[in-house]
Amino acid sequence: MAFQCQRDCYMKQFVTSVVSCCPAELKQEVGTKKETVKGFNVKLQDTILFPEGGGQPDDHGLIGDVPVLRVTRQGPDAVHFVTSPVEVGQEVQVKVDWERRFDHMQQHSGQHLITALADSMFGYKTTSWDLGRQRSTIELDTPCLKPAQLQALEEAINEKIRAQVPVTVQLLSIDDPAVEKVRSRGLPDDHAGPIRIIDIEGVDANMCCGTHVSNLSHLQAIKLLGSEKGKKNKTNLIFLAGNRVLKYAERSYSTERSLVSLLKTGPDEHVEAVDKLQKSVKLLQKTNLTLLRDMAVLIAQNFNNNPERGNFFTLHKKEGDNEFMNIIANELNTEETVVFLTVGEDKGPGLFLLAGPSGPVTEMGPRVLEMLQGKGAGKNGRFQGKANSLARRAEVEAFLQQHGKHHTSEEE
Repeated sequence: MAFQCQRDCYMKQFVTSVVSCCPAELKQEVGTKKETVKGFNVKLQDTILFPEGGGQPDDHGLIGDVPVLRVTRQGPDAVHFVTSPVEVGQEVQVKVDWERRFDHMQQHSGQHLITALADSMFGYKTTSWDLGRQRSTIELDTPCLKPAQLQALEEAINEKIRAQVPVTVQLLSIDDPAVEKVRSRGLPDDHAGPIRIIDIEGVDANMCCGTHVSNLSHLQAIKLLGSEKGKKNKTNLIFLAGNRVLKYAERSYSTERSLVSLLKTGPDEHVEAVDKLQKSVKLLQKTNLTLLRDMAVLIAQNFNNNPERGNFFTLHKKEGDNEFMNIIANELNTEETVVFLTVGEDKGPGLFLLAGPSGPVTEMGPRVLEMLQGKGAGKNGRFQGKANSLARRAEVEAFLQQHGKHHTSEEE
C-alpha cells in the first residue's frame, strides 16, 4: 500500500479520518537515558506522515492539535504514536513538520544520486547508509576512496543538480520484467502491492519507499565532507545535502569568527596558532609537574624537620595528582605517621590518599571512602582512590586523629 506521503511528498496538510486509537507505550531516549512514555497508537485512513523505513527516519507532525512523536509501519498500515487520544471515526487534519520532512527528502534523494554515480564512475557499490541528525554516511564496498575520486564525484553530483534532472515515482507490479533492471537491496517480508521505483532520469532507478524531491535542483547542493575507514574493508563516505550545507557553512563561519577573536589571527593562521598553543601548554604542564614534584618533597621535608610534629599529617591542594600525593607519602615515615592527602576542588570531586601503619589504614580506609563518597582500594599501608565529594574532608581529619589517638593508647 502507498501512503499519501509517498504519492505526493510535497503535501504539508491532509484531511483524513481516524480508524483506530489504542493505548500504547513508547520508549524514548532523553539525553543518555531511555524513558517510557504512555500514550496511544493511532491508525488513519491515510497519512502524509512517513513511517520509518528504507533507511529514512519517520516524520513528525500533528493530528489535529495533538503532536505525533513516532510513526512506524505495521504491514500495510502506518501507526502514529500520540500522548492524547483521538476519537475513532472523527475527521482530522494532519500536518507534517515540513522542515524535518524536506531535510529527509534532500538527504535521501542525495544518497540515491551519490550511490548511482559512485557505481557508474568507479564501480563502488553501496552496501548501507545512515541518515544522521547532522550528517549522513554511505558505506561503499571499497577499501579506500582517493582524494581525486572524491573531488570528481562531488563535481559530477553537483553538475547533475545544476542540470535540473527530474525525479519521478513509478509503480510496477512485482512480476513486471522491468523490476529486474532496477537497483534494489530486497523487499520487506511483509511487502504487499505494487513495487515503488524512484527514477532519476538517465541516472538511476531504485526500489524505495522513502520520500524524495521531484527534481535534483531541489537538492540545492551536495558537499562530500570526506571519507573514513569502515567495517570489513569498506569505506564510509560522509555527506551533506541541501539546507544542511548552508547550516554547516553558517556554523563554520561562526566558529571561524570566534577563533579569530580568541587566537588574534586570521583564519589561514588558525592551525599554526593552535599548534603553537598546544606545544606551549605541553611545556607548561611539564614544568608544572616538575614544580609540583619539588614542592611535594619540600612539604614532606618541612614536616620531618619540625621537632613538634605529631603522628598525623594532612594536606589539601587544588592542583595535583596521584604522583604528587605519593611523593609526599614516600618522603614521610608512614610507619609512625598517619597521612591524609587530597587534591581537587574544596567541596567537589577529587583524589585522596590515606597512608600509615598497615593495621589502622586497613581499618579506617572503608570509613574514609564512605565519607568522601568515593571509590578506591588499599594494601600495604596505603588506601587511595577517587572522591565524588571532598566536602566532608574536615570530618575525615577529625575521625583519623581520634582513631589514631585510640590506636596509640592501645599500643602503649
